[in-house]
Amino acid sequence: MPATVIFGISNCDTVKKARTWLDKHNIDYQFHDFRRDGLTEKQIKQWLQKVELDLLLNKRSRTWRELSDSDKSNVTESKAIKLMLKQPSLIKRPVLVNGKEITVGFDPKRYQSLFS
Repeated sequence: MPATVIFGISNCDTVKKARTWLDKHNIDYQFHDFRRDGLTEKQIKQWLQKVELDLLLNKRSRTWRELSDSDKSNVTESKAIKLMLKQPSLIKRPVLVNGKEITVGFDPKRYQSLFS
């Protein structure tokens, strides 16, 4: 298994950009589709050890806006994890796991520094 795994949703434009960048730079990676391949509570908790909840939980998404007011209020880490497991599109994409590094979102400069 490659040391680099990119998590996301296959039809997401940002995920497509990140995958294109990785392909163009001949980076060996595995793609993990949230919807098709699923996620575990353990995976999300591991990510949250490295990145802030506010970065991982995409409060600008349509999925977030469509949640009930009770779901959107008093969001604890535990509550957020349950919501992300139930609706993976609440996770900001892509999540790139490269060894012990975790990068959320796509920034070509950040990817360049990770793989140079």
